[in-house]
This record gives sequence, C-alpha cells and structure tokens, in this order.
Amino acid sequence: MLAWILVGVLAVYAVFETVRRLRLKAELDAAQAQLANVATRDGLTALLNPAAFNAQVEQKVQRVKQAGGAFCVVYVGLDSFERLNDGFGEAVGDSLLLEASRRIASAKGIEMEACRMFGGEYALLVSGGAKLGCMAADSIIARMAEPVEVQGLVTRLSCSIGVSVYPEHGAEEKIVANAALAMRSVKSSGGNDFCVFEPQMSVEIREQVKLVNDLRAAVSQNQFQLYFQPKVDASTLQVTAAEALLRWHHPQRGFISPVVFIPLAERHGLIGDIGNWVIHEACRHAGKWRENGLRMRVAVNISGYQMREDDLVDRIEAALARNHLQPGRFTCEITESVAMEDTRVTKQTFERMRKAGLHVSIDDFGTGFSSLAALRKLPAAEMKIDRAFVCDLEESEDARVIVQSILHMAQALKLRVVAEGVETAGQCDLLVNMGCNELQGYLFSKPVPGDDIERLAKVGLGYGGTSFSDSLFQPTNLAPLR
Repeated sequence: MLAWILVGVLAVYAVFETVRRLRLKAELDAAQAQLANVATRDGLTALLNPAAFNAQVEQKVQRVKQAGGAFCVVYVGLDSFERLNDGFGEAVGDSLLLEASRRIASAKGIEMEACRMFGGEYALLVSGGAKLGCMAADSIIARMAEPVEVQGLVTRLSCSIGVSVYPEHGAEEKIVANAALAMRSVKSSGGNDFCVFEPQMSVEIREQVKLVNDLRAAVSQNQFQLYFQPKVDASTLQVTAAEALLRWHHPQRGFISPVVFIPLAERHGLIGDIGNWVIHEACRHAGKWRENGLRMRVAVNISGYQMREDDLVDRIEAALARNHLQPGRFTCEITESVAMEDTRVTKQTFERMRKAGLHVSIDDFGTGFSSLAALRKLPAAEMKIDRAFVCDLEESEDARVIVQSILHMAQALKLRVVAEGVETAGQCDLLVNMGCNELQGYLFSKPVPGDDIERLAKVGLGYGGTSFSDSLFQPTNLAPLR
C-alpha cells in the first residue's frame, strides 16, 4: 500500500515538474522574443530599426543574386518635422512620428518592410522594380496629405521621397544611400514629391557641398550685396519704399540666385548670420539715404528661423538706433506660411514687433492656408499679393477673382495691400482699379544696388518717368543712438 502511495506522489511530482519546466521555457522564450524585438525594432514606432533593415537588405540582395529580379529602397523624409518638433516640443514630435509611421505602413497594395532611420526619416524595402517603388511613394504622399490632429494642433504633413532600385542603381552598400540622395534632391526642390535616383544626383550633391562651404565664408569675405526694388504708390505711381533683396557675388561663379543659396543657408544653419547681416546692411543704406535727404521705408525679408530667435527684435532695434532710423520706417516681410505658425516663440516675436513699433507685412499672400481669424491676431500693417496671381491677371478670370478676394479681406482687416511682380501696364491698371495700395515690379524698376537709389530719386524710374514722392524728402526726427 505504501509503495502505491509513493508511486502516486512521484507521479504527481513528475507532472508538477513538467508543468513548471514548460512554464519556465515559455517565459524564457517570451523573454528571448522580447529581447529579439528590442534588438530589431524602433522603440517609438515599432518599425524595424536601421540594423535590422540593413540585414533585410542583405537578404534581398542574396535572393536577387540567386534568383534574379529586383527590389527598391524607398526613402521618406518628412518635410517639416524639425520645425514642428522644435516649435511644439518633443511630445508633439513623437506623436507626429507615430502618425507618420502608421500612414507609411498603410500604403496600399505594396509588399514592403518599413524602418525608421532617425528623426523624421524612414526607409522602405519594396519587392519589385521602379514601378512598384513609385507606386509606394505615390501612395505615401497621398496618405500624408490628409490633415492630422495632435494634442490640439491641426496640421498637414508632407514628405520628400527618393527611390533606388537594386541592382540597377548601384551595389549593395550604396542602394540605401542613393535612395536618401534622391530624397534630398526632392527636398531641395521644395519637397512634397518623389523621384527615382539618377547618377547625376551624386555630382549635384558634391557641388552642393562645395557651395555650402563657400557660403560659410561669404559673409566674412564681403561677397554679399543688397539690391533694392522700389515700391510705388498705386494712386500716384510715386516711389514710397524699397525692398532689400540679397545677392551673392561668388568670386568664381559670379552672381548666384537666392533661390539657390537661401534654401542651403536654411538647411545648414547659416541663415541666422546671413539674416543678421541683411538687417544691419539694410539699415546702413537707409541711414545713408536719410543723411542725404531721402527718407524712405526699407523692407527686409525675415525667415522662419529668424522668427524663432529670441533676440531678433532686439537686434533690429539696435541696427535702427545705430543708423538713427525710426522703427516705423522698417518693414519686416514675413511669408504667410511662417506667419501662420502657431508656436509660442513666433507669437512672442510678433508681440515684440508690435511693441517695438515695427511695420509688419505678410509676404506671398494667397499661397498658404490663412484664415481671417488668424490674420486678425497678427500685428500686420499690410499684405503682399504673391506674384503668381499678378502674372496671370490679364488673362485669367480666376486670378482676378483671387486678387479681388484678397483685397476685400485686407479691407476688412484695415490692411494695406502691395502687389509684387507687376510687369505690364495692363496689370498695373487692373490692380489700381481694384484698389491696390502699392505696386512693385519690373514695370517700374528692377532691383538696383543701394547706391543707385539716390540717383533714381533724381532722374525717376522707367515707367512714365515715375518719380519719388515729395514726402520722402521731408525732414524727420532722428532716432536715439544706442
């Protein structure tokens, strides 16, 4: 009897031990799976991490070598992630990354592996050739265009995408880099699009690197120059102000367009120093004109980077005081997209501009997503109609309707309206009849060096001998010198 009891106890113990071992094995397998997941997945988005993605690329390469075929790397860069992350904080930035990850992973009908590389950049591994890679890119751009709401912020995401194909576009070690190169080419052209890698892009990037190095030295070596384009009063066609426009005279390449070097300066952190130089140089010219009896408001373009600098208004005030200029004679031209940034720092900068008495203009109006309610909160005195609407004014009824709508909005807000890009007498007549306040464009004068402004004040401009307003020559009080 005792023997049977002992056998039973041993049997129960054996069962218990088996269950315990199975439970421990399951726990160990789960822990190993979790460690494997940590080793291969991005901690925020749960997409593949770069090391795991590169391993997947190696596997794809081996399969193509053995069985033929092709695959694509689709490299995605969020166009405005850094600006939103800096302006609204890391919590909002992480939420945007998560939403972008979901949208990328939901690209329809495409077999792919997705990876978060770093920051706001992602890479996708797509089975198939360039056609499938472009389909994936097109799908992602469409998904990104949908509005997103994060912690009360409603915004839109856009992205730049580069596509490279193996083996067509290079060896294994270059395939991801070439896709990233194509993405940066799209981003440098304005973003919100995609392109397939071309070998010429490598040459262009090398040239860009050289240009950035030259740009770093341009301020210290006095290679920049300010040109000024007069603005005329629409009712009298007399000059009342001038906009400062930056020109870069490269010692070997000659004049380089701001369209080329301003985006480079913004991407490589050089726009702050360049913008500061423009402010001081514009004030120096305006001070010199004033000494010679010409009192004229000068306008300077202020970048989004500058609007986020805490001491921007302090530096403007110092430059004005140094050249004995009143704040109301200095116009800060801020693009509509930057003006609509609802960030704490941007709001503070606008408030400081208001308190300082600076003249604020909303530039390129009509190209962004302004609302009447948002514009009412800005300390703006004028808005500038983008040249894209002015150039079609004579031929396009749509352009005329848009311009008239902008003028009605401005009247409701008690803002003056400047139309830029005026090149024909027909455009001029239409804008005057519509009620525009000021005009600017080649019809009156191309941008000219600062020293030529005084000469033009004596001889007049091209269109009908347009003269400078008599009010510009009246004496004014000097601003205190700091």
